[in-house]
Amino acid sequence: MEAPAAPRNPAETGAVTAVQAVTAEIVVNSPEQMKELGRRLAELLRAGDLVMLTGELGAGKTTLTRGLGEGLGVRGAVTSPTFVIARVHPPLGGGPPLVHVDAYRLGGGLDEMEDLDLDVSLSDSVIVVEWGEGKVEELTDDRLHLLIHRAVGDTTDEVRHVVVTGVGERWGSVDLGVLSD
Repeated sequence: MEAPAAPRNPAETGAVTAVQAVTAEIVVNSPEQMKELGRRLAELLRAGDLVMLTGELGAGKTTLTRGLGEGLGVRGAVTSPTFVIARVHPPLGGGPPLVHVDAYRLGGGLDEMEDLDLDVSLSDSVIVVEWGEGKVEELTDDRLHLLIHRAVGDTTDEVRHVVVTGVGERWGSVDLGVLSD
């Protein structure tokens, strides 16, 4: 993986924002590197964290979540929860469970997400939501958003550009640059 751009904090540039955010950009060259990014990310996560994954089909959202599961040390194979909407992976040790949600088939807003009781699980779990943009932000002021860009169309290009944005006080002091080490 290539080194990320220096984290940018809008507050330092004089920009006025309602919510503090820090950003890092990472280039991933293979599915194994995407999994490794997930393992590195797991080292930064703790119970109560919400991670939103956004990207085209095939961008690597589930591959990254597999790495997260390995890094968090959870039970069960991490696979796409597209048809079951959510899967809970209990910890093998003392860490938090991983709740993996695929919100692709859900409509907009938190109302449709309420049946999943994510607000109840959030304080005790790490919750990862694929396709959650515009649907789960209201769960917490603090969240991590990964936007995964890939070449679209008929291509065998494995390169992904990942923009990691930590939103809120929780992420204000976290060095997201460690994700590229």
